[in-house]
Amino acid sequence: MKKKIKAFFKNNSSVKIKSKELAEKLKIKSLSDYESMKHFLHQLEKEGFIVKIGKRYSYCKLGSGRITGTLNLIKDGSYGFVICDDKDQNDIFIAQRNLGTAIEGDKVEINLLAKQKGKSLEGEIISVLSRQKNEFIGTLKKTRSFYFVQPNLGEFHRDIYISEKYLNGAMPGDKVVVNSFEWNSLQQNPEGKIKEILGKAGSYQTEIASIAREFELPYKFPDEVIAEAEKIPLEIPDAEIKKRLDYRQKPVFTIDPEDAKDFDDAVSIEKLDNGNFNIGIHIADVSHYIANDSALYREALLRGNSVYFVGKVIPMLPERLSNNICSLVPNEERLTFSVVAEITPRGKVEKYTISKSVINSKRRFTYEEAQEIIDTKKGDFSSELLQLNKIAKILRDKRMKAGSINFNTPEVKFELDANGIPLNVKIKKLLEANNLIEEYMLLANQIVAKHINLPSEGIFPFVYRVHDLPDTEKIGEFALFVKSLGYSFDPAAANKSMQFQILFDTVKGKEEEAIINEVAIRSMAKAVYSTQNIGHYGLGFRYYAHFTSPIRRFADLAVHKLLFDFIKKKKPFADENKLEKISAHISAQERKAVNAERYSVKLKQLEYLQDKTGYEFLGVISGVTNFGFFVQLNHSLAEGLIRLSDLDDDYYIYDEKKYSLIGKRTKKVFRLGDKVNVKIARVDAEKMEIDFILLEKL
Repeated sequence: MKKKIKAFFKNNSSVKIKSKELAEKLKIKSLSDYESMKHFLHQLEKEGFIVKIGKRYSYCKLGSGRITGTLNLIKDGSYGFVICDDKDQNDIFIAQRNLGTAIEGDKVEINLLAKQKGKSLEGEIISVLSRQKNEFIGTLKKTRSFYFVQPNLGEFHRDIYISEKYLNGAMPGDKVVVNSFEWNSLQQNPEGKIKEILGKAGSYQTEIASIAREFELPYKFPDEVIAEAEKIPLEIPDAEIKKRLDYRQKPVFTIDPEDAKDFDDAVSIEKLDNGNFNIGIHIADVSHYIANDSALYREALLRGNSVYFVGKVIPMLPERLSNNICSLVPNEERLTFSVVAEITPRGKVEKYTISKSVINSKRRFTYEEAQEIIDTKKGDFSSELLQLNKIAKILRDKRMKAGSINFNTPEVKFELDANGIPLNVKIKKLLEANNLIEEYMLLANQIVAKHINLPSEGIFPFVYRVHDLPDTEKIGEFALFVKSLGYSFDPAAANKSMQFQILFDTVKGKEEEAIINEVAIRSMAKAVYSTQNIGHYGLGFRYYAHFTSPIRRFADLAVHKLLFDFIKKKKPFADENKLEKISAHISAQERKAVNAERYSVKLKQLEYLQDKTGYEFLGVISGVTNFGFFVQLNHSLAEGLIRLSDLDDDYYIYDEKKYSLIGKRTKKVFRLGDKVNVKIARVDAEKMEIDFILLEKL
């Protein structure tokens, strides 16, 4: 009978079938034969020949032939998953003991292990087909008999042996680049050669250069790029000014973070005779200075965006442009690309113009300064700021009612000394002034994307900012997680974005807010750049693009160029195929930058906490695994681990679906979002690890 069952599934590889339906197909009549069939089904499932989802069985393609895929490790490297090349197949769990010599991102071949009841498919890595990474950044150290490099990133937990003849002049304590990576046996450490010395470990500049190199982010500008930037004159010719909308005498001003050095955007407002307002969103005209296929253009495209580390920016453009010529500094004439919208007091856009312009900013506000004027109703441009804020609130309210989601993800801000050492850390406050600027930037981005889709103009190639619908399965899991915290979320609701916003409003200000926001973000698709406009789910916009930050994002620079070509009825500077390649590249660079920025923040969190062993902090459980749970501190948002081995009051069982650890005897539960009081037991900045001791569950 087993052969008959196997033959059926091989010949019907796409069929998903219940046991009773299979019995009919195999013409099984008797109860004993039916029981035998169920026995063999169970056996074949354990062997990985078939899989069972719900009550239905289907052929598992992984059960035969060569299984290949890409290894993804969790952050501490204790286990991982292989993302199969066959996209129809689920990820395969790889326990630490079965990782072999594979590391994060490697292309691997695996064997499927016998499936245990109720568990996911599990495999073992039998060979590494290709390395995703052959270059590592780390700190050179020495024991009595040999040298080794301890890698920076936490996914790789093995020291790399360095023969003395391959030190290349490096000394213990140096931050170095290792290449010629070889690791052929678990019984031996990997080996490599030192390619480059970045500087002394711990030095702020060295650490920044190290992070940039680790994430493959260009750090220094080539000489030809600098030379090209230096040739650009600061003075604006009168002939150029005459071509543009002149806003030099208008009440234009900027509102930015206190530590901002480049100012992309400025705003203005004027009351019209009909009671409406002309609101100007003026964006630095970077495209005027960067010719297509120039050295500056190629370097900006390569970088994709500026990268904002703690206390240090790696700009997309040389400082002569980013902090000077293009930056909308006060009391200086600057070239801009403006969206001027006529808006009613009730927030309706009656009409708009998009045109090249010139401004002279009358004031540089920080968010805090603008907020003080909003609160006190006194100060420079108070009437303009108050009216802008009033309309921004209306625009925001309309946007939320239309299904826009407000992800209020908390961020930390560090106070650093002259050497980059963190003296203090606090949660950034989101002010009304922040929301004011955000609304007008969203408005400008939306108007530009709509404009280029005018029905009368036909199809014009463009770079959109798109956000796909969330995955149904992930939304279901999110709903279960939220329910476990005592909140409701209907995954079947027609307007899920509204469901999200209702939930976020409910948890606003509560300790579990950060966790719910984080898990919600994980359940959604990532926003990317694309020539194919599918809309922006998170914002609830049919048309959306990035137009407002061309100093720090290549996407915005490309949009400026395309928009100008569109207005002038010129051939676009790049066709759709080229733009799609650009979109894919800058989307990838954005992901790199985000990961690098997070890494930079984590380094400073660790640095801030490293002398605070024994200190007590309040936190929230931010992750649950089979080896313990992670806790995010309320004060600094730093994340550390409470190991299962340190929970000695019971034997705890991991429940993956409920994001929980459950005590076998006491039934005590630790779950995602639970509030806890912890003490710092260990901070290891080199391994990027924090260990906590649980004091109490609150």
